[in-house]
Amino acid sequence: YCTATSLPTSKISQKLSHFILHLANNKARVLTTSSKILQENWQSNEPMDPRTVEETAPLLGAEVITPDPRTLEEREFAKGDPENPLEWPLKFKWLFISILFFMGATVTFTCISPVPIAGRIVQDLSNGEKNKYASVLLVTIWELGEAAGPLLIAPLSETFGRYPVLNVCSVFFTAAAVLAATAQTTPQFILSRVLSGLFVTSNVLGPAIVGDIFEPDMRGSAMSFVMLAPNIGGAVGPAIGGYVADALSWRWVVWMSVLLCATCQILVLLCFRETYGPAILARKVHRLRKLSGSPSAESAVQNNSKSRGPEATLESIIRPFLIFKSSIVLVAISLFGSLTFSHYFNMTTTLPDILEDVYGLKSSQTGISMLSFSIGSFIGLFICNRSVDRIYVHLTKANGGVGQPEYRLPLMILAAVLAPFGLLLYGWSAEFGLPLWVFLFSFSSMGMILLMAFLPLSAYVVDAFGPYAASAITGLIVLRCLMGSLLPLSTTPLVENYGLGRAFSVIALVSAALAPIPVVIMIYGQKLRQLSKYTRNDPAE
Repeated sequence: YCTATSLPTSKISQKLSHFILHLANNKARVLTTSSKILQENWQSNEPMDPRTVEETAPLLGAEVITPDPRTLEEREFAKGDPENPLEWPLKFKWLFISILFFMGATVTFTCISPVPIAGRIVQDLSNGEKNKYASVLLVTIWELGEAAGPLLIAPLSETFGRYPVLNVCSVFFTAAAVLAATAQTTPQFILSRVLSGLFVTSNVLGPAIVGDIFEPDMRGSAMSFVMLAPNIGGAVGPAIGGYVADALSWRWVVWMSVLLCATCQILVLLCFRETYGPAILARKVHRLRKLSGSPSAESAVQNNSKSRGPEATLESIIRPFLIFKSSIVLVAISLFGSLTFSHYFNMTTTLPDILEDVYGLKSSQTGISMLSFSIGSFIGLFICNRSVDRIYVHLTKANGGVGQPEYRLPLMILAAVLAPFGLLLYGWSAEFGLPLWVFLFSFSSMGMILLMAFLPLSAYVVDAFGPYAASAITGLIVLRCLMGSLLPLSTTPLVENYGLGRAFSVIALVSAALAPIPVVIMIYGQKLRQLSKYTRNDPAE
């Protein structure tokens, strides 16, 4: 038996002895390494941090697994990363777009529904006294708040992410609507309108979120749908507002806005999630470092906290000013877009008086008449939805497959040419008392023209400024809202002194003077963008 098994036994003994020797050698190396580390810490009189001990000799041949440092310093999403908003399922993206749509419709409903009844609200809150300037201010003051809000909303969304900013602002927006519904004086109601405009997020973050989750060649359709929302709210708001005010009270109109605002808040809280890529990456890196047990985990936490500290927040707040100051393209296109936007308030603040004094309509009928503007906007939206992406793709192919933000602008050029004619038709048809359908046609045509200008403009800014789109849009919105709130106050004395025809002829002349701006940007925009560090590298390339 012993003779038969001596060979395998000797082999087993030999392997066992080799294993013991290997274990002893490894143990000796580990002890030597440990003694050196202890000696170094003893000589330096510093407490030894076990996280700083590097294992130089693998124990029993097993290697220590350490995280890939590239993962811990991740600055962009890997291809196919499910956390990348651009990789999310299409249905998921359109769920977010639907929420933005509802938010946009609610904001416009809240903003525009008092338009046909503004005079009644002022008269009721002022003990029966009428005040034309107070009625105009009640409508346009919203834009003053909307000019200030983006100065904080956009940069904070680029520091903390879109989701927390959306939620916080939605709460305050709802509270401002409640203040309007319970106002007892005209100044209180005007204050509530300022606060409501201050906490509007859909106009600032809507285009930026579209840029977060859609590739450039698909942004046109998504942007069209987001832009449709204000037209829905702008159509339904005045129509419902006029009838509800006649049947019940103007306060019921405002309480309807409160209900819509609360519904928006619930949807955003429960159904939305973060879409801003840098914010998602920062949290992902933070999470990986914590889970890895890497020596850099603690410093990562500290750096992440510093990146959201007061200095970073202040830097993000002044960023819109820096971007606006550095980009001649943004200044020029904002000037054109802001003046074009002011046409809407120039018309809506004069519309109730025209329909009641010239055409003899009631408040409820005035609200219905404002549907004509929305019909024109729907036509403009249809044109944009069918054309913006197609034009972009066609011009990109013609340019060797390299897209440029300027390829969004052809429709805006057409709108710039048509706008002066629409304004002339609006003013002179009311001046001469032409048939109602002619006047409403002019109002409807301006709805189409304004949307054909706004949608490509927003898409252009998103494409040109990439990750800084929200801050760039802030500069645009601030100037746009300032013009929207202040220019109608100058239109009122023009109409009183010179009549509707001449007043809107002056406005049309100014519009014609700025019409070449989109053409210049279309031709020279690529070169002009290189003058700003925020647009020097084309996101589309």
